[in-house]
Amino acid sequence: MGAEPAAVLVTTDLSVGGMTCAACVKRVEKKLGKLDGVTATVNLATGRARVSHPTEISPAELVAAVEKAGYEAALPAPPKKEQRKEQRADGDEEFEQARQERDRLLVTALLAVPVLVLSMVPDLQFRNWQWLCFALTAPVAVWGAWPFHVRAARGLRHSAATMDTLVSLGVAASFCWSAYALFLGGAGDPGMRMPFTLVPAASDGVAHIYLEAAVGVPLFVLAGRFLEARARRGTGAALRSLAHLAAKEVSVLEDGAERLVPIEELGLGQVFVVRPGERIATDGQVTEGSSAVDLALVTGESEPVEVGPGSSVVGGAVNSGGLLLVRATAVGVDTQLARITRLVTEAQAGKAKVQRLADSVAGVFVPVVMALAVTTLGFWLGAGADPQAALTACVAVLVVACPCALGLATPTALMAATGRGAQLGVLVGGPQALEGLRHLDTVVLDKTGTLTSGHTTVARVAAVPDGLGKDAVLRLAGAVEHGSEHPLGRAITAYAQRALPERALPDVSEFDALPGKGVRGRVEGRLVEVLALDGELPDALTAALAAAEAAAHTPVLVRVDGVTEALIEIGDVVRPGSYRAVDRLRRLGVRPVLATGDREAPARAVASALGIDEVHARCSPEDKAYLVRELQEQSHQVAVIGDGVNDAAALALADLGIAMGTGTDVAIGAADVTLVRGDIEALADAVRLARRTLRTIRANLVWAFGYNVVTVPLAMVGLLNPMLAAAAMSVSSVLVVANSLRLRGWQPTTAAGRRTR
Repeated sequence: MGAEPAAVLVTTDLSVGGMTCAACVKRVEKKLGKLDGVTATVNLATGRARVSHPTEISPAELVAAVEKAGYEAALPAPPKKEQRKEQRADGDEEFEQARQERDRLLVTALLAVPVLVLSMVPDLQFRNWQWLCFALTAPVAVWGAWPFHVRAARGLRHSAATMDTLVSLGVAASFCWSAYALFLGGAGDPGMRMPFTLVPAASDGVAHIYLEAAVGVPLFVLAGRFLEARARRGTGAALRSLAHLAAKEVSVLEDGAERLVPIEELGLGQVFVVRPGERIATDGQVTEGSSAVDLALVTGESEPVEVGPGSSVVGGAVNSGGLLLVRATAVGVDTQLARITRLVTEAQAGKAKVQRLADSVAGVFVPVVMALAVTTLGFWLGAGADPQAALTACVAVLVVACPCALGLATPTALMAATGRGAQLGVLVGGPQALEGLRHLDTVVLDKTGTLTSGHTTVARVAAVPDGLGKDAVLRLAGAVEHGSEHPLGRAITAYAQRALPERALPDVSEFDALPGKGVRGRVEGRLVEVLALDGELPDALTAALAAAEAAAHTPVLVRVDGVTEALIEIGDVVRPGSYRAVDRLRRLGVRPVLATGDREAPARAVASALGIDEVHARCSPEDKAYLVRELQEQSHQVAVIGDGVNDAAALALADLGIAMGTGTDVAIGAADVTLVRGDIEALADAVRLARRTLRTIRANLVWAFGYNVVTVPLAMVGLLNPMLAAAAMSVSSVLVVANSLRLRGWQPTTAAGRRTR
């Protein structure tokens, strides 16, 4: 019998509600993992689960599995036209939930503050003060802490314990003991006074109540989670700003008249109008008009880009100049903006290796804490301590333990970093890519389209002294080459049109193409010849010729009425950012290696200009893949940067594949990182951002683990007040998120070490 065919796996994203800590994350992952062939990654910060499952298991079954674990789940929103309505509904629901949480916090604070003040300042304790405090505490312990009680009960029904279980037990124990002391233990006497100490102690026969803990625990936890939720929303601000770049409406041009339609009704090939100051509705090609386009929010390009007829434009960019008519070349989910948003969303669904360890610890953390609390209570009672002192230590242990920070340590930093990277034109494929960038020591660079512009253009124009001058010669050469079909001729004409926009190229007559030599024609009564190099060259142009040969560029001569006037150097020029990029990578300890399919001379010329020592020319796709494997065998962490189909194999084999955003879809699909703006200087930014992000994650985890290592023993030995334990627990989560938020303001630096603005 043959082997059974492998099951076809698909990926489904679920929205998961009700998770409050890393223990919840572990439980949802475990429940989904019990289904045959299913693996799941759950992100606490985003509230999303990415599930890989066989086609035989429907999304509805995944939702049911999550609900059986005691949590809420929902399928992805429907696409296209209904999606915008669904997004608005989701936004309204999120706003309403945030408003309810704020209202619960405010009411809890109004009721809790008087209780805290009276319990902590004995001089303010008037006759029967304890009964007023009890009346104020009851709604806090029941209604204010209701979300914790509900989630704790739900967890118990499914034999699970989470952070909510600890909070609920702590509040219930404090309130129930206080009620017992008031009604049956003598604490209800009208003249009762109660001292307050930061360190719990035996009461020396004085009846003691714990109303301050019963209100302080829910107050501080609610406040902490409210601040934490706001901060977590801040880590996703970059992703939301990308979504907001999408246009809602577009002015479509039909039969010479404009018509305003929803963006969903715009079709491929339709022409739309973009006025100064408006966002470009979708990816397209300019048919009429010229302007400067600001791409900063889409690709991170700092300077506006000049566009005109035939230029490609990106949806979401801002038209800074004149009126443009644009023909749509991509709509909906196929646009570059949609692709960027999708890649960032997918990146934020991943998990770093260190976070998996933290989640594993958190999965057993809560049961261990409950066992420690019971042990603490039993030990204190067995040692002959007052029941109230034993209870204080027990409640402090329950409340102070916080696996929330463990669950938030990585995803919040990852969300902030991937969002910031997208703003800078770097799309990181997830935590594995960040870890790869962090340990990168060798980068294999393609030449054409990566280090160079990828198309033939004029690199330099050298005119003889006392001649017509560079601009005049360029104008004449561009005019005579206008009728040429040769790539070199088209490059000269295009360069002349760009360099002299205010001076139209004159007409040419008596045009003649000279096979293998060049072209000639009469322009404004003068005989203009653009020819391949032959014969003698004026001494004034020998230096220009030497520079062209050193760069492996093609030199052509321009003669006017038989007199040599200039030498034009044509070739694939090095991108301006490549010089800074290679220098910055070297400063970061990353060794550059050039591997190209081009000839030896151009490859050596580019490598020499950029200061790259190791060069591999005439490389086939197989040669590039072999080079990557050879470097890996030498224990190097290798990245490959490329933009073409011929780079796809090396990109996939490398420890880290990096694609140029201006490259082919095959290269981008095989890459772990995409440089959206097509500038490899962004790679140095990506390496520094990755190193900063992983330092932030490590700091978060050290704090999260260290906090519990210090505070739980203090609570067990009775050196921590339950109210202060609740405050410390809430602060720990907020600090972790706040530390991650610092990545939102991260700025790249130049090679000289100055921060960019």
